[in-house]
Amino acid sequence: MKKIAFINQRYGLEVNGGSEYYTRLMAEHLQGTYEVEILTTKAVDYVTWANYYKCDEEEINGVKVRRFGVTEERNMKQFGQLNGRVLSMAKRGEKDELEWIHAQGPVCPALIEYIRDHQDDYDVFVFVTYLYYTTCMGILTVPQKAVLIPTAHDEPYIYFDYYKKVFRAPRAIIFLTEEERAFVQKKFRNQDIRNDVMAVGIDVPADVSAGRFLKERGIKNYITYVGRIDESKGCAVLFDYFLEYKKRNPNDLKLVLMGKAVLNIPKHRDIISLGFVSEQEKYDGIQGARALILPSAFESLSISVLEAMSLGVPVIVNGKCEVLKGHCIRSNAGLYYNTYFEFEGELNYLLSHEAEAEKMGENGMAYVEEDYTWEKIIPRFQRIIDGVQA
Repeated sequence: MKKIAFINQRYGLEVNGGSEYYTRLMAEHLQGTYEVEILTTKAVDYVTWANYYKCDEEEINGVKVRRFGVTEERNMKQFGQLNGRVLSMAKRGEKDELEWIHAQGPVCPALIEYIRDHQDDYDVFVFVTYLYYTTCMGILTVPQKAVLIPTAHDEPYIYFDYYKKVFRAPRAIIFLTEEERAFVQKKFRNQDIRNDVMAVGIDVPADVSAGRFLKERGIKNYITYVGRIDESKGCAVLFDYFLEYKKRNPNDLKLVLMGKAVLNIPKHRDIISLGFVSEQEKYDGIQGARALILPSAFESLSISVLEAMSLGVPVIVNGKCEVLKGHCIRSNAGLYYNTYFEFEGELNYLLSHEAEAEKMGENGMAYVEEDYTWEKIIPRFQRIIDGVQA
């Protein structure tokens, strides 16, 4: 059986992040097809990268996880100053960009040393998320055995010259959407590298119950946001939009947040933060919602959007994100906005057109069934792995 390693900056049941959750789904579903291991850090908090996990090795849902200590915690004040300075440079050198990558972290030289010293023990190394130290340093250590899953989108950092090395190093690249592939290949001219577009299979528990969520939480007539509550995810703008909506539309609609908050949440009777919830409660909460809202302008896939669609729940997303906009256009299961008044109009449309909202939900379920099942994902992943070895 071939042995593969997934490398991600964080990994664990406590970790709240899109690429991290994606990595866990892939690893757990590929275990058995391959001997799968995770190489990661001991951090949970992506702001400071402070070491959280104590053990060097553990098993999570049948997957072996090797953890390595972060040697430098991040000072956000200092990082903010460096970030502003590097981004404002008229001309950056590699030294400046490496300083930024080092400060971005998580700095984990022991992980990179392990990859270098044990590269013969693995058939393929799969690096998830282009941005971080773990990928930047690791992929250049074993390019001949590397697969990159970049989770890339149009953001300032991807224009650093250093990332040309990262995106041209691997033997294969897995993109999560057609929009991501088009953007990356236009930016890096790396069409010659073996690649495919595949995401994940969406697994919905058999016993999802909106009624159970209502009984346990006592919340009805709500829209929901699922994921890290962060300014970088557009949550600050979402709060502004929702508060303005409540002023202009005095109804009983609520905004329910499920996820870890790293941003102050406004105190309002119709904004309800549940914090980090179980997978079961997440699905129950999504199914009971009138719509799932995703205000992020920077997404490379969005599993929460696909989960909502799989449950027959319409989505409303930020139209500035080509990936999210693409999901809505291809599925006809969601709406996208660029201004507050579009947000308000689309929300009120879904609330007042129940038949149309139900049809959008049906479209979403068909969309997920067509492209996001493990029966279709795993054979395509196998072809990538076989191509790297060939």
